[in-house]
Amino acid sequence: MAEATANGQARQRPTGGVSAETLTRWTVNAYLLLFFAYMFLPLLIMVVAAFNEPGIPQAIPFEGLTFHWFEELFGNAKIWAAVVNSLIIGVGVVVLAVTFGLSGALLLTRLQTRGRTLIYGVLVSPLLTPGIILGISTLVFWNNLGVPGGLFLAVLAQATFISAYCMLLFMARLQRFDRALEEAALDLGASHQQVFWKITLPFLRPTIFTAAVLAFLQSFENFNTTVFAIGGETTLTIQLASMARLSLTPEVNALAVIFIVITVVAAVAFEIKRRAEKAEQERRIEAAKRADAEMAASLDATLGGTGESLGGRGLGPQPA
Repeated sequence: MAEATANGQARQRPTGGVSAETLTRWTVNAYLLLFFAYMFLPLLIMVVAAFNEPGIPQAIPFEGLTFHWFEELFGNAKIWAAVVNSLIIGVGVVVLAVTFGLSGALLLTRLQTRGRTLIYGVLVSPLLTPGIILGISTLVFWNNLGVPGGLFLAVLAQATFISAYCMLLFMARLQRFDRALEEAALDLGASHQQVFWKITLPFLRPTIFTAAVLAFLQSFENFNTTVFAIGGETTLTIQLASMARLSLTPEVNALAVIFIVITVVAAVAFEIKRRAEKAEQERRIEAAKRADAEMAASLDATLGGTGESLGGRGLGPQPA
């Protein structure tokens, strides 16, 4: 069958087989299906295992719906003590990593010397150092100063490399910052502290939130660095590793279900907040446009009432 083209010539449409466009669409859909299956199928199996009766984590065969493993989880004091320790360490790491990362980013973006490359290499070097080395070196160094292993050393050991991640985030954000804003504020009499708090920090606020979330997640899941610096204490990852070596029960699956629910609720709440802020910003823009239009109409009416017009002022067409 023939169909007309833009230049009036006839183009022969294929009468059989699959077109390239259809084949591409099928390929993309198949890839997306495999991708989401790879991402979410393990989570689904883990959730099903949390509600299965057997004493080992398994989804098939499903022997009956039960909430027994959630009861066991809430009665396990060791797991919740480990969760509390992980939260404490995570908050401490967020404070140190965001502070050090922001300081390093501000230093490197404002430093104009030959040593800038060397300083940059030193600051990002913890990212290239194995976590085991960071944990052992932190423990040895502070033990020589009389500080035993514990939550404090775990915070320090994790912050040594997590702060580098935060620094890279801040540097990427500062690449888009217009330094002329700071110079203008200084010319108008603002102090350096006022410039930082009123101009630089508000510009970095989204990145501060992102860096804080990244630092907390990196801290919460860390194992190889923490296991050497934590001393006699334990975190959630260490406790789960210990349970995996001894006897793993569906309590771990129940805990994972709780984390999944918290993550989904937080993501939905963040999306709702983001859309509300976007709608509010759009309303403000529309209100500003209406205010400008009303001001222009009022100005035109005022000029017309005094016998003048925009045209009479040379701003419009003049009469012949």
